[in-house]
Amino acid sequence: MAISTLEGVENDLLQGCLEGSRKAQKKLYQRYSTAMYTLAFRITGNSDSAHDVLQDAFIQIFKDLASFKGQSTLGAWIKVIVARVAGKQFKYEQRFETFEEDVHDQAIAYQDIASTSLEKAIRDLPDGCRAVFTLFEIEGYKHREIAEILKFSESTSRSQLLHAKKLLRKKLKGER
Repeated sequence: MAISTLEGVENDLLQGCLEGSRKAQKKLYQRYSTAMYTLAFRITGNSDSAHDVLQDAFIQIFKDLASFKGQSTLGAWIKVIVARVAGKQFKYEQRFETFEEDVHDQAIAYQDIASTSLEKAIRDLPDGCRAVFTLFEIEGYKHREIAEILKFSESTSRSQLLHAKKLLRKKLKGER
């Protein structure tokens, strides 16, 4: 395992977790749980679901920690697991709607909108649109990666993103 490149604190936490230290596991959880809950909440749009995703993700994280190779930051590795666990939830709930492909993508000037208004508008998006928008625009995933995480085609990811942007433009038009 190539973990020598990790920052000292993370390396110590990782080693402690690999050795089965409950104290290290708790510290690792505390270090990442808030950011990962935020990601889970943005994808699911529901506090209870986000807590469930967080719990399931950390169970998986601790189970698979030995497979972490250090090719990315530990936080990035954890984020992928949280996103995938949240994506599995969508697989079973069939939340995605079909939209016409001829919608044109238009940029939204996010910096001109109050952050609370933008957060609320994103939270109010339909579930599939919100998940794709969050993963693409906020977390920086590519459509190929989103399709893999959420278990649908790249074209569905693109259409969900386009529809999300269309809904956001409509909702935020008067907010500037």
